[in-house]
Parts: sequence; C-alpha cells; structure tokens
Amino acid sequence: MSRVAIIGAGITGITTAYTLAKLGYSVTVLDKNRDPAMETSFANGGQLSASNAEVWNSTATVMKGLRWIGKRNAPLLLNPAFSWHKYSWLAAFIRNIPNHKTNTIETTRLAIEARRHLYAMAEQENIDFDLERRGILHIYYDKGSFDKAVKSNALLQAGGLERYAVTRDEALSIEPTLKADFFAGLYTPSDATGDIHKFTNGLAAACRRLGVRFIMDTSVTRIASDRQQHQIFHERYDNGESAFIEAEKIVVCAGTGSRSIARMLGDTMNVYPVKGYSISVHLDDAASLAATPRVSLLDEDAKIVTSFLGDRFRVAGTAEFNGFNKDIRADRVQPLIDWTRRLFPEIATRRVVPWCGLRPMMPDMMPRVCRGRKPGVFYNTGHGHLGWTLSAITAQMLGELVDASAQNPSLQPAY
Repeated sequence: MSRVAIIGAGITGITTAYTLAKLGYSVTVLDKNRDPAMETSFANGGQLSASNAEVWNSTATVMKGLRWIGKRNAPLLLNPAFSWHKYSWLAAFIRNIPNHKTNTIETTRLAIEARRHLYAMAEQENIDFDLERRGILHIYYDKGSFDKAVKSNALLQAGGLERYAVTRDEALSIEPTLKADFFAGLYTPSDATGDIHKFTNGLAAACRRLGVRFIMDTSVTRIASDRQQHQIFHERYDNGESAFIEAEKIVVCAGTGSRSIARMLGDTMNVYPVKGYSISVHLDDAASLAATPRVSLLDEDAKIVTSFLGDRFRVAGTAEFNGFNKDIRADRVQPLIDWTRRLFPEIATRRVVPWCGLRPMMPDMMPRVCRGRKPGVFYNTGHGHLGWTLSAITAQMLGELVDASAQNPSLQPAY
C-alpha cells in the first residue's frame, strides 16, 4: 500500500485525504493546527456557489479597485506598502485578464461537477453541516450594474449553469425577508450553502474511520527527497519535539502556506493570501430567526454574501491585500454589521462573532492540481474564494492524477 503524506487539514486537504483513502492509499495528514479546518475553512461565507465562479481578472475589477484606493471600508483594500510578492502577483493578475472568459467557463464547469461529489461524501458519511439547497440570489441596485451582470451571466451559462434574471417582485417571492430597495436580481436555484467547518470535521472523522492518520499541532520544517520516498521533518508546537515521517508521495494542500512548502520541494507556487472577513450573527430569539433569509444572497454593490446556518446568520465579504496579516479590524467588520442592520432590521445584532481568513489565490484565479518537479510530489491548492465550492472536484482530479502517476511513473510533471 503506497504511503501518501498530505500537508494541510483544511477543506482541500481533508477532501483529498478522504478520496485517496477510498482509493486504497495509506494516508497521513499533517497540519499546524490542533484540529482540522481552523484557518480559511473555519468561518467563510458558506456558499457552494457556481454562480460566483467568474474570475476576478477583468478590467472592470481593476478599475473598481483603483476607485476604492484610500477608502478604509471599501470592499477591496490594498496595503500600498511595498512587497515584491504582492506587486509581482498583481502584475501577473493583470496579465491574466485576456484569460477571463476561458477561466470563468472552466471554473463554472468545475463548480457544477463538484456538487455531485460533495453531496455524495456527505450522504455516504452521514455528515450534518447545515446544508440549505435553496439557491443563491444576486441582487443589483441599478439597471447599469444589472445589465453588466447579465452579460457576464452568459459566461456562466456557457459553463452549463442554470441562472436566470428575476424582477424585484420575483426576487421578493424567492426571499420575502429582503427589505432593500434594489432593481433586479439573478437567481441560481441549484446553488447551496453549508457550514464548511462542520463538513470538514465530519469528513475528517470519516477519514479516521478509514484509517487515515493525523499528525496535528505540528509544523513542517524540512523535506528530504529521493526518487523512492520523501522524509517530512516536523516540529510539535506544544513541546518542541522534532520527528519525521516517510512517504512515497506528498500532496501539498497547505492553502496560503503552499508557497513556502513548494520552495522546500524545489517548486514555485505563486499563492498570495487575500484576507476576507465574516461575522456570525447568533439568532438567539424567535424574531431574529423569523427575519433571517433562508435563500443565500450576494449583494453585488457591497460584495457581501450571506448564509443561513441553523442558529447563525453568516455575513461575509471584503478582499484585503495585506500579506499574512490576520488582525481583525473593527473598521472592516463594521460594514458587515451595518449591512445586516440595514437590510434586515429585525435581526438582533447583540451577539456577533467576527472572523477573518486568508484565501489562497493564484494570479489567474484557477486552482492548481498538478505534479511537482520531483517524483511523487503533487499539489492541490490555490482555490482562492472558491475552496469550499471546488474542493470536492479537485480532490477527485488529484486522486486520478496520483493513480495515473502510480501506473506510469515516467509521466512528465504537469507543473
């Protein structure tokens, strides 16, 4: 039985571990946190959203970003302090604008296919993760922004997505709790929401039942490789003890840490951390629960998304280019609270829990499922804002890649 070491226990690492364990591999997962899904997979917007598959590489996005410079509460914030990685990444992002159409269509196709695999995992392992299959409603406040969205919607439809325009009255019939004075909307009935943290931990429990070994609370410090196997050296956070494990294959699913792990393996993985914020509004009374939308929303003007998660209302948004900074800033959280109070005034905001996480983004906004330069090295990372949406399909792709490599070791790296 071939041994596989997976670095990273977020949604991507756990779906990969589950997939490889089901294929018969002996799997070990390493992570710097004590439990799975403690970073970007902890409290995201909750949307399983093929309707949000449009990549950000567009002239319109760049122009909006320039207009927002200097506005501390803007949906997109760039720390202007110099960083070679940040500015070279942004330059590569701009160079990928010509790929906007092709990458959007491909991402849509992947997102649609991912649903089938994720639902199958949840059903087979009986995972309760507050799944709501009520669709996602995008709302627009003026005709100009709506008309632009309709044009972009053609790309999602080309990827196979059923998504159609709705009038304001039709949108209110889909989600009656809406109070906003908006112009119209686009509705995707096949999209869904769920608690990524609950799902990832439920799937991690299934991995343990399949024999997957977990080495948690540990940091990978060095990797030594030859053609037959890899030695992954790691150090415990709690007691500083060092050890190593051996594996024939390594899969890097380390999110924003993938760039540094790739360097240990002689590879370049241009992942940049893009910070996002969320609040979890606890629904402690009947009036708040009744006023909470069950259909997931995306406010295209504020760039805010919502999810109903049983006893919580998740509100998320913003993109911040500020390196690995994970400070939770009040001026970035407050717009999420203000938006909730403005659109849903009956929801009490007495108990609001803020959070931030770092999205692992590639300059072309496409995930990397590929081989490294060294034999037995693989990557499944760089999912950006769609890790929850795409993880189940990229895990399947990674499993097929590992199997193909095992059957034909002479394959050239697809890096």
